[in-house]
Amino acid sequence: MTTSAAAIGKSSDLVPAARLLRPHRTLYSNRTLWTGGLIVVALLLLAVRTPPAFAAPRPVSRVVDDVGRRVVKIFGSGGLRGLYAYSTGFLVTSNGYVVTIWSHVLDEETVTVILHDGRKMTGKVVGAEPQLDLAVVKIDAEDLPCFNLEEAATATPGTRVLAFSNMFKVATGDEPVSVIHGVVSAVTRLTARRGAFETPYHGPVYVVDAITNNPGAGGGVLTTSDGRLLAMIGKELRNSETNTWINYAMPIGELKTVVQEIITGRFTAKTNPPDESTASRGDRFSPIDFGLIMVPDVLVRTPAYVDRVIPDSPAARAGIQPNDLILFVDDELIHSCRSLGEALARQEAGDLLKLVLRRGNTLIPVSLPVTKPAIQPVDQPSPTATSPSNPSDSD
Repeated sequence: MTTSAAAIGKSSDLVPAARLLRPHRTLYSNRTLWTGGLIVVALLLLAVRTPPAFAAPRPVSRVVDDVGRRVVKIFGSGGLRGLYAYSTGFLVTSNGYVVTIWSHVLDEETVTVILHDGRKMTGKVVGAEPQLDLAVVKIDAEDLPCFNLEEAATATPGTRVLAFSNMFKVATGDEPVSVIHGVVSAVTRLTARRGAFETPYHGPVYVVDAITNNPGAGGGVLTTSDGRLLAMIGKELRNSETNTWINYAMPIGELKTVVQEIITGRFTAKTNPPDESTASRGDRFSPIDFGLIMVPDVLVRTPAYVDRVIPDSPAARAGIQPNDLILFVDDELIHSCRSLGEALARQEAGDLLKLVLRRGNTLIPVSLPVTKPAIQPVDQPSPTATSPSNPSDSD
């Protein structure tokens, strides 16, 4: 019984210890549950409040497809040697307003606009601002994918970009346009020329570290890597200082106001301010100084057709004929009689004026000396240029 009593004594000694340990185990269990609950709640809050910026970027293939649906191919005037008949544009409204580059391709009354799905639409130029190299074309369509000009982005040097265009006419139907990946290398003002003369636009541009400005690329779009609209790809131009080709695009912010004014019918074309260095001089050259009388300049874009050639003038000696169309002056594309006058006004005595004419389907280069001839301006047709003298005049 002594053993039993000892055992009972040991058991009685252990009971108080168990009672002392039980509250600690309960407290530890409650703390574990409380901590676990807090962790679960925190994870749920993070899942709910994670901002979109942490979402994975869209795949490039999806960006290319999305932007490509808003870019169109434009086919119009051209087709002769040295004049490609295609360019690019992009939709800015769902009902068919297209922004594109101002070029000879738009010299037709209507142009052909091909959508991403291959549909061919007839487009008409509804407005243009040559000072911005900008034009707006309208096609009759609805519910088209388009860019929102109000959501256009801006970029800084180092921004990765994508350039979309129909350069080299790689797409003529439902084929996708070309896409080039590059980086904005600089944001600066444009100092460039086409041929021998400065371009009218001297505003800010994005200079791109990629070969974006190719034949037909003008009017394409520059976007961010995630597809946000940045700028319109410009023409093929050379840097005035280095004589190297420039790959550039004009920010949408520079074009947006004019585009919206053209679409709403509130746009008024701007004119070049007079050149202070020559405005006061009376020795600027005009077509009549070379013996050229052009067709009446009655439209904004009256083609530079020769109406008559004064006998024994520089133009007559060079072989220029009535109905010749002047396409280039010293490598500068001539869009109209007005642009011809501006190009001739920049000539200096002693230069050699180089023209490219279109006669039928033939391109004819001619050269004329730039000297001040003894040809007086005429308001009425010259008798010697049109018909023999009236007999009564000789009496």
